[in-house]
Amino acid sequence: MIANDKRTLRRAVRAEIAKLSAEDKRQLSSQIFNNLASSKEIEEASVVALFISLDDEPSTALAIEQLSLRKRVVVPRIEGEEMEFYDLSEGLQKGAFGIMEPRATAAVSPDEIDVMIVPGIAFTRGGCRLGRGKGFYDKYLSRKGFRAYTIGVCYPCQLVKNIPTEKHDKMLDSVVTI
Repeated sequence: MIANDKRTLRRAVRAEIAKLSAEDKRQLSSQIFNNLASSKEIEEASVVALFISLDDEPSTALAIEQLSLRKRVVVPRIEGEEMEFYDLSEGLQKGAFGIMEPRATAAVSPDEIDVMIVPGIAFTRGGCRLGRGKGFYDKYLSRKGFRAYTIGVCYPCQLVKNIPTEKHDKMLDSVVTI
């Protein structure tokens, strides 16, 4: 039953995101990441994990560019059933699922990451997250040594009151929107 509820919620939220124009997404993304950049957690972090955004996610391009000037930025790469994070400094290439991924060859240890910015389809203000359904982030957040402060980022239409959860679903420390 939970899988069907999650599937229905994903469909409904994606439909709301699809109503946003490219300009709406640009402006909202800018506001979201401006709010995030001034957070205490980002200010105090040395290593920040971000994601390379897809078309239906708040754009991380400007945030990556700006944070890279003052922080070590790491981004994910899908490797089979697992996700690893790598330094962005060696550039990007097209990878799994058509997502741009880092070229770097040495994975970052989970315990090196201070703050992780996490994507998702839907979030609650309390930190529940509904991902795309493959479990990559839930698995990574469960890894030995992972200690980062986790922050979900989303458009306002991605905030919902409730998300059906299962034992393996990981809570986030906070959620940032506009």
